[in-house]
Amino acid sequence: MSETVSTFSRRKMIAGAAAFGGLLLEASGTQAGAAGDVSRANEAIHQEVDFASTRQHVYEALTDSAQFDQVMQLSAAVKSGMAIGKKPTKISPQVGGVFTIYFGHILGMQIELVPSIRIVQAWRVIDWNPGVYSIAKFSLTEHAGGTRLIFDHTGFPNGEGQHLADGWKANYWEPLQKYLAAKS
Repeated sequence: MSETVSTFSRRKMIAGAAAFGGLLLEASGTQAGAAGDVSRANEAIHQEVDFASTRQHVYEALTDSAQFDQVMQLSAAVKSGMAIGKKPTKISPQVGGVFTIYFGHILGMQIELVPSIRIVQAWRVIDWNPGVYSIAKFSLTEHAGGTRLIFDHTGFPNGEGQHLADGWKANYWEPLQKYLAAKS
């Protein structure tokens, strides 16, 4: 199977990656010291989730505004009545496009989109310090007649790891499983 990546100029991608790299260092509270020192973030999230659905269906549910809005309606955050904003769900299907989900509480930009294979986003919670973005990477592989989603999240503010890991489970993976099961 060949990979196809949405078109986005190499110059814009490199400039964007450099800008986000600087923001990630600021977000993690790490700074490089003397020449040759290496900065490291303290926390990262790695999760693997299996879905009884095709990679295409999982990809579309994560990148289509109408479908993700339905996933969101099944989430713990929405079911608890948490009023976190009023903005509608909007997810650009284009590299460089923006997304706003969970009523404006989560927002970011699409960094890489490889249909049915990979999504990479600059991702942030609205109440993080201005300009602070993390990187969320969703990789989709075939597994046991369905799809395994391999998820890595890095560059978020220190101390947020457990809260975010719990949030991914309750507000993404569990409702996505329910949505995809009802769709088949």
